[in-house]
Amino acid sequence: MVKRTVIIGVLGLGLLLGFLFRNDIRAWLSEPRSLNSVEVKLLLREDPTFTELLLELQSSKVIDDIQVLRDLAEEQKMDTNTFAAGKYIILSGTKLSTLLEGFIKDENGNGKAEVKVNVVFNRCRTIEDIGANISKCILADSASIVDWIYSAETLNKYHFTKSQVPALFLPGDYEMYFDTDAETFVAFMAEQFKAFWNEERTAKIKALGLDYPSQVATLASIVYSEQSKMEEEWPVIARLYLNRLNKGMLLQSDPTFKFCWGSELDGVERLLNSHKQIDCPYNTYIYAGLPPGPICITPARVMDAVLAPSANNYLFMCGKPGGSGHNFAVTL
Repeated sequence: MVKRTVIIGVLGLGLLLGFLFRNDIRAWLSEPRSLNSVEVKLLLREDPTFTELLLELQSSKVIDDIQVLRDLAEEQKMDTNTFAAGKYIILSGTKLSTLLEGFIKDENGNGKAEVKVNVVFNRCRTIEDIGANISKCILADSASIVDWIYSAETLNKYHFTKSQVPALFLPGDYEMYFDTDAETFVAFMAEQFKAFWNEERTAKIKALGLDYPSQVATLASIVYSEQSKMEEEWPVIARLYLNRLNKGMLLQSDPTFKFCWGSELDGVERLLNSHKQIDCPYNTYIYAGLPPGPICITPARVMDAVLAPSANNYLFMCGKPGGSGHNFAVTL
C-alpha cells in the first residue's frame, strides 16, 4: 500500500513538473540538432571565421543548412568573431546552440569544447627527433619546434646551454591541445621537468657528487646508450662510471665517440680504434669528465637508476657474446 502511494506520488509530481515546465520542454525538444549519426572529429588548424566554420560543419555533414546556424547565433547574440582552432569531437544529435558555443574561445584562448590530443615521444634520440615526432601530433611544425628549443630566449629562460637542453625533455605520453605552438610545448615540458626534479631527486644529485639535473641526464644518456634493454644493468653501469669520475679516470664510453660521428656510423657494427681518435668534446676517450650534455633523450626511469646506483667497485665492463649484457670487473 505504501509502495503504491509512493509511486502515485512520484507520477503526480512528474506530471506537475511537466505541466509547469511544458514550454521549456517543448523548446528543448524542438531545438535543431546536428545531423551526424556518429561522432565527427574536426581539426581546425587556424581560428576560423564564422563562414569558414559553417562551411566546415556543412562539408562534414554535421549540418546541411548554414542559415539555421546564422539565425541561431543572431538570436542568441553570440560573439561569432572568437572561434578557436583545435580538435573537436561532435557527438550525434548535438544541439546546435551547444555546438556553436563549444567553438567560442574561453578565458585561456581555447575553444570551450576543444579536446586535447595524445602526444607521445618515447623513441626520440635528438632534439630534431622530438621536433619531427611532436609535429605529427600538434599544430607546430618540426622546424619551429627545433628553432624555439635552441633559441637564446629558451636557453636563457630555462638556464641550459645548447648541449644541455636535451635534459629538459622527459619522454612519455602527454595530453595537450592540437593548436599548441612551439613556445607552449616547451613551456609544458619545462613544467614536467620541474615536477620530476623534486626535492628528493635534487638531494640525490648532490649525494652522487654532481651539481645539476643536466649532469644526471648526461650520465643517464651514456648508461642508456650502453644498455637500452636490460634495465637491471642500469644502476650497475651508473656506479661504474661514477667510480671512474671519482678516480679522475677517463670514462672511455664507446657511445660518446660514436655520437661525435653523427649518422656516419649508423649501422656500423664494428667500431675501430680510428673512430676513437675523433677530436670532439663528447669523446670521453679524449676528454675527461662528463660530456657537455646528453647524447640521447633518456627515459625518466634511467635517470632514477642513476640516482640510485648499485654498490660496486667496478671500473671496467665488456659486452657478453650475443648481446646478452655485460661482464663487469674491478681491474682490466
